[in-house]
Amino acid sequence: MIAIPEEYQIKTLVTQDTYLVNGELKLWTGKMTPVYSTISSTDVYEPTLLGSIPFMSEAEALEAVDAAHAAYNNGQGLWPTMKVVDRIKCMENFVTQMKTTRTEVVKLLMWEIGKSLGDSEKEFDRTVEYIYDTIESLKELNSRSAHFSKVQGIHAMVRRGPLGVVLCLGPYNYPLNETFSLLIPALIMGNPVIFKPAKHGVLLISPLLEAFRSSFPKGAINILYGRGREVASPVMQSGKVDLLALIGNSKSAIALQDQHPNKNRLRLILGLEAKNPAIILPDADLDLAIQECIAGSLSFNGQRCTALKILYVHESIAEEFNKRFAAKVDGLIFGNPWEKSVALTPLPEKEKPAYIQELIEDALANGAKVINAKGGETTDNFIFPAVLFPVNKAMRVYQEEQFGPVVPILTFKDIQEPLNDMAESNYGQQVSLFGKDIKTIAPLIDTLVNLVCRVNLNSSCQRGPDVFPFTGRKDSAVGTLSIHDALRSFSIRTFVASKDNEYNNAILQELLNSKESNFINTDYIL
Repeated sequence: MIAIPEEYQIKTLVTQDTYLVNGELKLWTGKMTPVYSTISSTDVYEPTLLGSIPFMSEAEALEAVDAAHAAYNNGQGLWPTMKVVDRIKCMENFVTQMKTTRTEVVKLLMWEIGKSLGDSEKEFDRTVEYIYDTIESLKELNSRSAHFSKVQGIHAMVRRGPLGVVLCLGPYNYPLNETFSLLIPALIMGNPVIFKPAKHGVLLISPLLEAFRSSFPKGAINILYGRGREVASPVMQSGKVDLLALIGNSKSAIALQDQHPNKNRLRLILGLEAKNPAIILPDADLDLAIQECIAGSLSFNGQRCTALKILYVHESIAEEFNKRFAAKVDGLIFGNPWEKSVALTPLPEKEKPAYIQELIEDALANGAKVINAKGGETTDNFIFPAVLFPVNKAMRVYQEEQFGPVVPILTFKDIQEPLNDMAESNYGQQVSLFGKDIKTIAPLIDTLVNLVCRVNLNSSCQRGPDVFPFTGRKDSAVGTLSIHDALRSFSIRTFVASKDNEYNNAILQELLNSKESNFINTDYIL
């Protein structure tokens, strides 16, 4: 047997035979779908069975829609009308329970998506921190709104209200953190949520089901399992979804939008594809640039929307950069997620090595070479990162978002070349810029900020810290996610207006004194 530390062994299968709907964990007695890990537990390679999840259909999808719709109840439901302080108490109760599941969730993160132990722990801890930061941000937002403004003889109290029912679909690469960056702000702003976990990283939600059930009113959070076309499609076709929150693929997002009978009513919060480039200028610190480009292109095997997916290196330094970069890539350690010093781990999608191999073969047929010795070496659940050079626009690896371990490198002579490529690209999330001459960098920054939404100076692209806006241009995003922005993205400004006269003022004063209204109040939440 392969030596797996006892604390990380799969001793008991996770049979997820309940699902959360309308505040109840209902027993599922229908068809189950087995969940496998591409990590092997045996000497002869064999995927590891982790457990099973319900294979749900339209009936369960509509049950969840009805529960969420009833929880909103045309804006009259308990959750959307609840005081902010009470919604915060529900969320605090949830995160307190969530923290007790850390060991189990981290273990499942490693097995389900092949994320290293350190990165799995970081994802869990970052998510807990995100929830607490969201709570604090909502307190601040509430305090800023807890007053009347008087303009042109009209008193107004302006707050943010919920939008309605939210369908939340997260990605497999950050099935906890990025999913919760949608789910948590949507929920805490008073929106009932229908949540379907990603295709990989689904069992790790199991330890959290009871925390969801016991922390929120019935119908506020409903969790479905199954294939998107079986459950997400009927949810959209119902016309009862007010906001689609999705991190994933633009094709999926478009297909779901198209199924809504009233698309003009559908709000969108989308985090989609990116083809983030790095631009390495002639005066760049090569040690720093190589270190950051390794992290940027190959952290979690390149399976991040923020990954560096194409490197533009000035022709004057390309030979030196390529030689050193390729050597560094070959020095990366591959192993199972719990192994020490591991940088590359098994790929969660069993078909991904073959796809990466197709990209490599296409690049070779169009004039590229694999410039690192180990590039393209394949096992049952992995393909070693291939560094491809020189890459041109005819190659699939130039055109497609590879979302895996392959690094295409181009050279440029004139900086206008990568700028033109970025302008023509369908994507516009981030860029990494390496150099130090401010006379060169200054005009570049001024251009790049109009092509992407984040320019990383001498560092790799990334999402965090979560207080910074996370968004994109063109096909890369709709809406903005940060702790501050997400609360606004999942809500709408709404207010009560009253003419300044004795009759109205007496009513407003009585409303404030009585605390009968959850909307009209000036309570300060510490």
